[in-house]
Amino acid sequence: MYKIKLQDFEGPLDLLLFFIKRDELDIYDIPISKITREFMEYLHLLEQLDLEIAGDFILMAATLMQIKVKMLLPKEIDEKGEEIDPRAELVKALLEYKRYKEMSEEFSYLESNMRSFHFRSNFDEDEKQAPNDLNVLLKNVTLYDLIKAFKKAIIEKPAEPVHEIKKWNVTIDEQMEYISQKLEGGKQISFIELMKDLASKIRIVVTFIAMLEMVKAGKIGLRESKSLNDFIIYGFANG
Repeated sequence: MYKIKLQDFEGPLDLLLFFIKRDELDIYDIPISKITREFMEYLHLLEQLDLEIAGDFILMAATLMQIKVKMLLPKEIDEKGEEIDPRAELVKALLEYKRYKEMSEEFSYLESNMRSFHFRSNFDEDEKQAPNDLNVLLKNVTLYDLIKAFKKAIIEKPAEPVHEIKKWNVTIDEQMEYISQKLEGGKQISFIELMKDLASKIRIVVTFIAMLEMVKAGKIGLRESKSLNDFIIYGFANG
């Protein structure tokens, strides 16, 4: 997914557009309760991963809650005697962001096409090595695809007693080795299959973080799977 960062357009709007497109919602008539609930679920998942939650995501969560409350109150009337929709400002921001996003994707497409008209000459074949460009390593796999698969792996594990206090007996380095062993000999494995034999939620969390670290280091790559809630993990010969 092409990521654009402008002063007025950040990640939370991209996440909301993802919900709207996925569920085929009417952007002019957003079911605010449903979209707020799903936004909070993703925010909670990010907190479980102990990632730094950007202030704009938290601000968007607060904005959605405020809109949800206003939807329950009597409608306000403007100077023209028309009802004021509490979602109006959010819809305006989403439409503006969508316009910039589509323009950005169009420019990216044009840039990609133009590259095919220019060729290098008089050069030896480059030495083959594992790519270190995240856009190459994450083939059509977005942040939300990763979070969906992570959510599925967490949900399928039974709830653990909250009164027990246990010392973590797993490290990121150990789980990186676990992933490497699963990919030995050029094998590929789905994320859900990788997580299937892990006994606890903490191991799933640490393994998920280990996987992201390996992608960042260029040791493994991810690509789309036929399953909507899964993706394929593959390694590199010299990784």
